[in-house]
Amino acid sequence: MRIELEKRPGGSPLFSVLSPLLAMVLTVVFGGIMFWLLGKDPVDAIYSFFIEPLLEVWSLHELAIKAGPLILIGVGLSVCYRSNNWNIGAEGQFIMGAIAGSILPVVFFEWHSPLVLPLMLVMGAIGGALYAGIPALLKAHFNTNEILTSLMLVYIAQLFLDWLVRGPWRNPEGMNFPETRTFATEAVLPAVVESSGRAHWSIVFALVAAVLVWFMMRFTLKGFEITVLGESARAGRFAGFSSRKMIWFSMLLSGAFAGFAGITEVSGSIGHLQPIISPGYGFTAIIVAFLGRLNPLGIVASGLVLALTYLGGEAAQLSIGVSDKVTRVFQGLLLFFVLSCDTLIHYRIRIVVDRVRTAIEGGRN
Repeated sequence: MRIELEKRPGGSPLFSVLSPLLAMVLTVVFGGIMFWLLGKDPVDAIYSFFIEPLLEVWSLHELAIKAGPLILIGVGLSVCYRSNNWNIGAEGQFIMGAIAGSILPVVFFEWHSPLVLPLMLVMGAIGGALYAGIPALLKAHFNTNEILTSLMLVYIAQLFLDWLVRGPWRNPEGMNFPETRTFATEAVLPAVVESSGRAHWSIVFALVAAVLVWFMMRFTLKGFEITVLGESARAGRFAGFSSRKMIWFSMLLSGAFAGFAGITEVSGSIGHLQPIISPGYGFTAIIVAFLGRLNPLGIVASGLVLALTYLGGEAAQLSIGVSDKVTRVFQGLLLFFVLSCDTLIHYRIRIVVDRVRTAIEGGRN
């Protein structure tokens, strides 16, 4: 006897739309069970996790700060995944974009000009794109699995950042702390509304990027090419589209968005480089992309939801005294239920009994 997945003749459009909402409900339910097993009141815990962070203006600013990079990276990854190219290394591209964009305020710290910040943003996007170009090159010309190569490059980026801030880029006036010079005023991404909070322009860039990519996917030939090649590379070849060019386009675009998110995070939220600049945005953005159904506008909503899990985890640590690992558990549950719901919408579970083996065993008896 074995269990198989049999493709349904037609998936339900209604359940396809409701799948992310169902996944959210199941995540909350099982999260409440988890809190109960930890000896916490489930209602109070869920309130602390999902409601309390939305009650203060400053907290809404923090939500925007965390949502900005998630949306930017998720939008780029959606193009990759819809074209059937699996970039799992956005975390590394985020870091390399932050490093590339920080060259001006760290190495050329004496240069003060209005051009510093725009050049930092461009360099950050280029740094992320070039780093994503490594798995693109390996897949396009050597047929290497981009999942493995992009993932392994994440750890190289993390170690390279750690070496930089502890070595050649360490602040000589920083009391031996592993961090670079603090960015000058010209290199800091300003707040959108300084009078009410510290949310910076990253969230605005993210919303603009989501709208532009949605327009590209919906109304342009490039969007049609992405969809066709993602559904069937063979059909794409008949249409005159190049799978190799699409590998380069999708990987470089997603890398550029991740690198841009990296430099906006460093410039807007941190103000210098340090050994850890991301709580895992590059990996969480994978959940954001799938929860948003690989639709840029849906990714805006899912980015806000996943940003809320970061804030909720911090609030729950303070109010009910749980571990910071609870955030990871919630994000993992959410991804699990999103994928599970999508699978059950498109496939039915079938139990197959091996009749030949059953007949033989029956004959022996």
